[in-house]
Amino acid sequence: RMARTKSSGRWLQRHVNDPYVKQAQKDGYRSRSAYKLVELNDKDRLIRPGMYVMDLGSAPGGWSQVRSRLLGDRGRVLATDILPMDPIRNVEFVQGDFTDEAVLQTLLERTGGQKFDLIVSDIAPNLTGIDSADQASSMYFLELAIDTVRRTLKPGGAFVAKMFQGSGSDAWLKDLRTSFEKVSIRKPGASRPEAREGYVVAKGFRG
Repeated sequence: RMARTKSSGRWLQRHVNDPYVKQAQKDGYRSRSAYKLVELNDKDRLIRPGMYVMDLGSAPGGWSQVRSRLLGDRGRVLATDILPMDPIRNVEFVQGDFTDEAVLQTLLERTGGQKFDLIVSDIAPNLTGIDSADQASSMYFLELAIDTVRRTLKPGGAFVAKMFQGSGSDAWLKDLRTSFEKVSIRKPGASRPEAREGYVVAKGFRG
């Protein structure tokens, strides 16, 4: 019990002193992860006004907030998560599991058949602490995300996803490269140094 208290105390201290947490409070973002997208966008120029964007695993809404601000009134975001999410201007939210075909159909109906310019996924599985199980869950979500991308992304569009490197990730990247002109892996400064996560930025969807 003592060890857990120590480690949770360390987490809390690191969280409170985290410059991204402080900046998020100042800028009105719901999560520090907003800055991962800000940084990715600065580097890869992903978001332009007038775009139609899908946000997979959107709660609490930090990434949707960034996109809403960058798109302004000339654009639309369709967001989905299993967890509820408080409203954000110019963001339409569907609560449900996108891996469920019925939820995906609801999302597709909301678009009226229009395809997306950009699809982003910041989904992480509920971590168990068992590395092999967590990696398998993470790859499962990525497999389903790429399936959704192939069905709903416009030719020439882009896809950004959180990925934990490990078992299955190389094969998934190889598969992804068959559908996109260019695939890069980024590690934003806002990702905690100890985290195994990276972000895949895929551009030029071949359709």
